[in-house]
Amino acid sequence: MNLGRALPSRSNRRPRAVLPAVAASAAMLTLAACGGGATSGGGGDTNFVTNTGGVQTVAKGERKAVNKIAGETLDGKQLDVADLKGKIVVLNVWGSWCGPCRAEAPYFAKVAKETETKGQDVAFVGLNARDANKGAAIAFEKDYGVTYPSIYDPTSKLIVNGFPKGSLNPQAIPSTIVLDRDGKIAARSLKALDDKKLREMIDPLIAEK
Repeated sequence: MNLGRALPSRSNRRPRAVLPAVAASAAMLTLAACGGGATSGGGGDTNFVTNTGGVQTVAKGERKAVNKIAGETLDGKQLDVADLKGKIVVLNVWGSWCGPCRAEAPYFAKVAKETETKGQDVAFVGLNARDANKGAAIAFEKDYGVTYPSIYDPTSKLIVNGFPKGSLNPQAIPSTIVLDRDGKIAARSLKALDDKKLREMIDPLIAEK
């Protein structure tokens, strides 16, 4: 009789997970990939209001400016969000691999065109996250008729560092952050949006004096 302790079979031995540098950077952001259940990243000194649609907003006097968000777009141009001050800026965090991102993309393309046609001074900027190469992201934009620029951010470095502590920052993919005309964070959604919900985030800021 063998009284020794039985060793686990090779089939039951699980290799230790290795977290590559890219994933580690994304983990710092605690982005819930294709999830919308994350809670606010704000601290106790913030005054966020969550309405029934799951959109969080900040009163005008309590808003914080974003940090530097700039880089190369998917089409090889340079874009700095600071240059868009004076406009309402819609920042959409997305990835071509993300199902909810595919669901909301046609609505974003539609509203972007509507606001441009009406001259409402709204700029849309995508933040493309976790796509290992640009090809898939470029194909995504073509498939869904997205004509506004997206900054290529495969390691999520810009997303991690672009939003100040205690602000409404992106914590899921997709996330949508809307900046007021002063470049300050006014609203956030952590889930996919249709055109109606997106307009509910944008229209109050267009009307804001």
